[in-house]
Amino acid sequence: MADTSKFLETARRVIRIEADALDLLADGIGDPFAAAVQLILDAPGRIIICGMGKSGHVARKIAATFASTGTPAHFVHPAEASHGDLGMMAKGDVALVLSNSGETPELADVIAHTRRFNIPMIGVASNAASTLLTQSDVAIVLPAAPEACGTGVVPTTSTTMTLALGDAMAVALMEHRAFTPANFRDFHPGGKLGARLSLVGNLMHAGDAMPLVTPQTGMGDALLEISQKGFGVVGVACTDGTLEGIITDGDLRRHMDGLLDLRASDVQTKAPTTVRAGALAEEALAIMNARKITCLFVTDERGKVEGLLHIHDCLRAGLG
Repeated sequence: MADTSKFLETARRVIRIEADALDLLADGIGDPFAAAVQLILDAPGRIIICGMGKSGHVARKIAATFASTGTPAHFVHPAEASHGDLGMMAKGDVALVLSNSGETPELADVIAHTRRFNIPMIGVASNAASTLLTQSDVAIVLPAAPEACGTGVVPTTSTTMTLALGDAMAVALMEHRAFTPANFRDFHPGGKLGARLSLVGNLMHAGDAMPLVTPQTGMGDALLEISQKGFGVVGVACTDGTLEGIITDGDLRRHMDGLLDLRASDVQTKAPTTVRAGALAEEALAIMNARKITCLFVTDERGKVEGLLHIHDCLRAGLG
């Protein structure tokens, strides 16, 4: 039986070594980082990110993060670059090249291509005197920190620092561009994340699908509207489209005596809870759960009806 306490001891040691390295990285961030972000902002083309081995895996992740947060980016494998993929890198692009040693042989053709065609290059490595960093337009030197493996040969601390550096660049670019959750959803329409970032306007029912009557509508016609539209409610809107009230099952029960002799304005609950089309659907779902209701009418800033959101719309989208 293995001594599990040793496993925990190792885990804590590794995490602390890497955490200390991240502190060194944060303390050492300076002008080269700012210059790299500005170079990316000024680029009319894409960000081409390269790395070999473990640095390649990190490069793929950074490219994905950039692309999903509004910075067009593409990963190019250095070994494939020499066999045609250098064509993916053109004037107007910026190359972000990752290598712990800065002397990775497979990067030679990538470095040469950027120099030949005047493509700006940001280099990230731990050796300031390396070929990569001496050839780079912007050189970011990783701080000297021990690898967490204990032998110094397995990329652990170095890849963690490089990954954190890429995240820092992506967030700096996001904040400069005022990238919003709505923008983020455009790049993440699927899965749970896409559902959480869905807007009310993307899920609501609009036009003739909305159950609506006027304040003067007789309750016989109002009941017919409730039945035909199938949401269990009907909105009461003025002729200019302003939502005045809503009629629910509870309202019907409270006015059972002589119901068919009444008008919608006699039965409605005035000033119902509404939501804006630009709100997150998750926020609308939270309102419905808190108020124990199943529908929300969607109105604009003037109170005019734009749509209807049902709790089932949120559930179908993957919320809840």
